[in-house]
Amino acid sequence: MSIESVLSDELLERFRQRAAQYDAENSFATEDFEELVAAGYLKALIPESQGGLGWNLEQLALAQRRLATAAPATALAVNMHHVWASVASILKVRGDNRLQMVEDWVAQGEIMAFGISEPGNDSVLFDSKTTASTGLDGTVTFNGVKIFTSLSPAFTRLGVFGKDEETGELVHGFVAKGPGIESMGDWNTLGMRASQSHTTKLVNAVAPKEWVHSRLPVGPNPDLLIFGIFASFLTLTASVYVGIADRAVTLGQETLNKKVHHDGTKYSQDVRARGLLSQAAMKLIALDALQRSVAADIDALVDHQGAWFPKLVTLRTLAGDTARENVQVLGQLLGGSGYFRGSEFERLYRDVQASWYHPSNAASASNTVASWLVGPLDAF
Repeated sequence: MSIESVLSDELLERFRQRAAQYDAENSFATEDFEELVAAGYLKALIPESQGGLGWNLEQLALAQRRLATAAPATALAVNMHHVWASVASILKVRGDNRLQMVEDWVAQGEIMAFGISEPGNDSVLFDSKTTASTGLDGTVTFNGVKIFTSLSPAFTRLGVFGKDEETGELVHGFVAKGPGIESMGDWNTLGMRASQSHTTKLVNAVAPKEWVHSRLPVGPNPDLLIFGIFASFLTLTASVYVGIADRAVTLGQETLNKKVHHDGTKYSQDVRARGLLSQAAMKLIALDALQRSVAADIDALVDHQGAWFPKLVTLRTLAGDTARENVQVLGQLLGGSGYFRGSEFERLYRDVQASWYHPSNAASASNTVASWLVGPLDAF
């Protein structure tokens, strides 16, 4: 099925109309989520033979972009479910089946969530403040705090990791929503409110032995799981912001075509306004090419070796930068009307600020690229 047949114009317009209410009420995008489930969207990466859409990562990235033009917070919420499905797919096509259970779960209708980020842990995947205790039966008990758990009201499986108290290894596994999983209900934020990405407390949360899939050393390492998570998370998260950048250009185009100066001349004939819009559009064109090439290369198993992480962090960073810049241009084109609460511009302006906070942040991305070019900083 095509992206447009799943995410039709009519569906997106319904999402766009609901966005204001979700935002004002600080509520989960329940109706949006139910429609996406009914459309089979959460099974986008599942093979058609298993009841999925059979899409690849590039198709999903473009679909997430399309969804974000209507409802960025809804797109960001389902993004984390799609990230796990993508990680499973990336590993599988490269001969690694340790996350086959994720593909099976998604095909069965389970909803995945991401329990990776922790308060005060800027090592992200390379260390953890969460503890992981392994029992004699192979089960692992997790205790800690995870932040930005998107889809908190809806997920049924949470991917987590923590540090083994005895071996010092980082243990990755899944826990089911229920005992030991406490959502703090604290998502009261500037933007992306409908994602309801609450803090999650793990209190003796148990992962069955068969749900514990990886044990890795602390620090950067070449394990395929690490590549799969970074590739999926950075590419799909970037797509949400490409969607916002895209919507800003569309709204700017509509504004120039309908606004008229006091003297009767059209804004479309205003050289300054035309220049602002064209610069935003050129940035979007360049970002579109980068988004497509990165996602397509992941699908094609292209081996960029040491260049992979610089490419991924560049996509995520430029997507956020371009989205913020294009939304700012839109504000200049709209004038004072966009400053009022409840306008689409006002929501976009707040939603896009979330792009500052997703890993990898600007400083980390810059260091990744610099280290690729001239080596890491000397240790003192």
